[in-house]
Amino acid sequence: MSISAGDKLPGATLVQFGENGPEQVALQDKLEGRKVVIFAVPGAFTPTCHSAHVPSFMRTKGQFVEKGVHEIICLSVNDPFVLKAWGESTGASEAGITMLGDPESAFTSAIGMDFTAPPAGLIARSKRYAMVVENGTVTLIHAESSPGECEISAGEGLLAAM
Repeated sequence: MSISAGDKLPGATLVQFGENGPEQVALQDKLEGRKVVIFAVPGAFTPTCHSAHVPSFMRTKGQFVEKGVHEIICLSVNDPFVLKAWGESTGASEAGITMLGDPESAFTSAIGMDFTAPPAGLIARSKRYAMVVENGTVTLIHAESSPGECEISAGEGLLAAM
C-alpha cells in the first residue's frame, strides 16, 4: 500500500555526497520539527526527470520558502556519486535542492512507491511523486500515474495544491 496524507514516514537512512565523499543521512533528522518537500524521480539523468521535474522545483523554490518550507529534497534510487553529478549538471545543488539517494530502494519500497520496468532497465525504482511533510507526517502527496508524466508532482502542481 502506498503512503498517504496523514501517514508518518518510516525511519530511513539515505545517502548524499558530502565534503568528504558519501555520507549517511537519517531522514528523521531532516524532518523533525520542519516542513519539507520531498520529490522523487525514477532516475537521475532520465529524460522527464532531467528536463522537467528537477527544473520545476528549481523554478519554484522561492515560492515554497514563502510557504514555510525549510528544505526541498530530490530523492532517487541512485548512488550518491550519480546524484552529485546530476545535481551539478542541472544546477539543482547550486539552487539549494538537496539530492538524496535511496540506492537499495529500501525507503521507496517501505512507502509503497517502488516500481520496476525491465524494458527500460529500471529495476526497483521510485514512482514519480512529490509530497509535503510536516514534522515527519505527510500532509499532501501527489503521485503521477505514469513515470513519464510530470504534472501534479511538478513544483507548480504541488504549489497549487498547498
